[in-house]
Amino acid sequence: MFDKLEELEKKYEELTVKISDPDVIADQVNWQKYMKEQAAMKDVVDKYREYKKVKQNMDEAKEMMEDKDMKEIAEEEYYSSKEQLPKLEEELKILLLPKDVNDDNNVIVEIRGGAGGEEAALFAYNLYRMYTMYAELKRWQVEVIDINETGIGGIKEVSFMIKGKGAYSRLKFESGVHRVQRVPETEASGRIHTSTVTVAVLPEVEDVEIEINQNDLRIDTYRASGAGGQHVNKTSSAIRITHIPTGIVVACQNERSQTQNKEAAMKMLRSKLYEMKQEEQQEKVASTRRLQVGSGARSEKIRTYNYPQSRVTDHRINFTIYKLESFLNGDLDEMIEALIAADRADRLKEGEI
Repeated sequence: MFDKLEELEKKYEELTVKISDPDVIADQVNWQKYMKEQAAMKDVVDKYREYKKVKQNMDEAKEMMEDKDMKEIAEEEYYSSKEQLPKLEEELKILLLPKDVNDDNNVIVEIRGGAGGEEAALFAYNLYRMYTMYAELKRWQVEVIDINETGIGGIKEVSFMIKGKGAYSRLKFESGVHRVQRVPETEASGRIHTSTVTVAVLPEVEDVEIEINQNDLRIDTYRASGAGGQHVNKTSSAIRITHIPTGIVVACQNERSQTQNKEAAMKMLRSKLYEMKQEEQQEKVASTRRLQVGSGARSEKIRTYNYPQSRVTDHRINFTIYKLESFLNGDLDEMIEALIAADRADRLKEGEI
């Protein structure tokens, strides 16, 4: 680990010299590339320098302990520094873990009602509201791509984009089956029903990451349903794109023009094709990690929302929160931090540094 840290610090210093060179500054493309590369290293280099400083203090204090006049002060410094080192080493291990290349990306979220009929559709709306409220708390932007509502406030399915730095890093563990246990308003006997909703979280990817042959696409237009007044009745602005080789179908009806709807639908298609490519790569490399991030295990029941007990339990990490109402109002950070910590622990255990 420390050889790698030495190499990183050396590279960081080389980049510091480069970005101060007038010739490099004149070439803005390369200068920005070097600036970005250096910024990505800064946290780990700063932490490593802190570690080296504490280690140096400990070594110097050990030498000073031989001086009778300085022994008491030196011992205090020595044991204080020694106590800090293990914590700094753990922090360095975490910083050295390979970063998910998509962590800073925007995300496309798909929510679909599963088993449970209208009750599942109502809970799909609850989850949609939960994620949009979380996005608001993070000051992220939400754009609906496509939505299919039911008559009494439920959602059969909805696709939407959340735009914000780090959105994927925070929401990538949400993919899977979410189960709700509650008494439906329509249930006269007061029996608890169990329904399920499927959530998929995809990173938004750029054109250069996924090449799409236009000849592989079938593009259909149709009239949008839902809000829109006369505009809905007069124009066929909604877009449905079928990727013939894979059978993937995406749709967008939320924008007012065909061009905008096509652009949004293509973003969804790129993300779905990217996810499929990632799944194929990961299937070749067996993984034992609990969270199965990006493994395509969408059939896995990941979380239960129990209304009578005001309980939210994530089954992957056996983590429970007893504040269902605030959770459904977007207070997700405690759960998300627990999932991130569990993922880091798995990766450290597997020696991914």
